Amino acid sequence: MGELLSQSSGYDALLLAQVVQGEVQALEKLFLAYQERVYQLAVGITRDAETAEEVVQDTFYRLYLNARRIDANLPLLPWLYRVAANLSYNRARAHRRWSVALQRLTERWSDASSGSPEALAEQHELQELVRATLDVLTPRHRAVLVLHYVHDYNIDEIAAILSCPAGTVKSRLFHARKLLKEHLQTQYGFTAPMLPDAV
Repeated sequence: MGELLSQSSGYDALLLAQVVQGEVQALEKLFLAYQERVYQLAVGITRDAETAEEVVQDTFYRLYLNARRIDANLPLLPWLYRVAANLSYNRARAHRRWSVALQRLTERWSDASSGSPEALAEQHELQELVRATLDVLTPRHRAVLVLHYVHDYNIDEIAAILSCPAGTVKSRLFHARKLLKEHLQTQYGFTAPMLPDAV
């Protein structure tokens, strides 16, 4: 299961209460705890490191502004992901790069884990093909791919993060995988198995 069930919501709630009281150090602690995960989601959607950094800053600024309205009984990470995903959708036009998420996504198709030079070369080639192919996907399709295949969230967890029905998440994942596979086949002649089904 994804990170959602492993969050220490008690500690987050304590820090959130301190943020409401205006304690900047509490906000800094939350930033240090979650900035990297928020960044990975943002860069996965926008495909641009600079834009992703802006999304991280804006996400935590919104946390500061909305601290009173956040339900302290729930884990904080899904709220941060939801805000970051929405901000990323709005900035996705400026994307340029696909980093760690691309590597982890293509590992599902290649055998680079064996460490052989041939397998590593194949994975590198596949990464370049997928990098070019991701442009055919919408930011919403990229978001569900990143959350599921990179961050290991299940359908229900992604639905909670993106505030949409589980059926919508399933549909987006299905279409994203299908588009990715079809584009790789028609444009580059690369035949790959479909990414594993979501659960």
